[in-house]
Amino acid sequence: MPVRVLGIDPGLTRCGVGVVDVSGNRSATLVDVTVLRSDPGLALERRLLLISDGIEDMLDRHQPAFVAIERVFAQHNVSTVMGTAQISGVALMLAARRGLPVSLHTPSEVKAAITGYGSADKKQVGTMVARILGLAEIPKPADAADALALAICHAWRTGASGGTLPTAASLAPGGQTPAQTPAQKAWLAAERSAAASVPPRSLKR
Repeated sequence: MPVRVLGIDPGLTRCGVGVVDVSGNRSATLVDVTVLRSDPGLALERRLLLISDGIEDMLDRHQPAFVAIERVFAQHNVSTVMGTAQISGVALMLAARRGLPVSLHTPSEVKAAITGYGSADKKQVGTMVARILGLAEIPKPADAADALALAICHAWRTGASGGTLPTAASLAPGGQTPAQTPAQKAWLAAERSAAASVPPRSLKR
């Protein structure tokens, strides 16, 4: 029986919300994805209400079993951090009101789970999300792909979908799990092949 996870990439101007069904064999299916927006010109309380209403609608319509949220981390832009933290608080409250378990995942955790590489860029994450979900194109904007990646990451890393939960001893250096999906293996093979085809740069000037 697939498990349904709702992932949230929190943001005050743009908030990605994605829902996926993940089976025990780690296969994932897209249920819904959206990017909630609020106008920076509105009063803060109105912006929070708009995003809150959007998250609540997704929760009510899709009835997920788990909620995954990107963990807030320090950035140079204080206003961006504040907005992200505020939306994270709203999401946590809405999940708690429904009795839903919530997990917070760092960006590097999500990247490692989705691509097998903890320092992957947004394009690489989006490409893998599209492959994992069998989509013809990368979900856009990036907030949408990030929300879906969070949901998939949660199911895979915690074993929520019935798969095996990786132990600390089984984790490869860099946080990679040995149980990679075919899509992950294909992506990593392509990356290695591309890297091998690039001639070494000369140290001579």
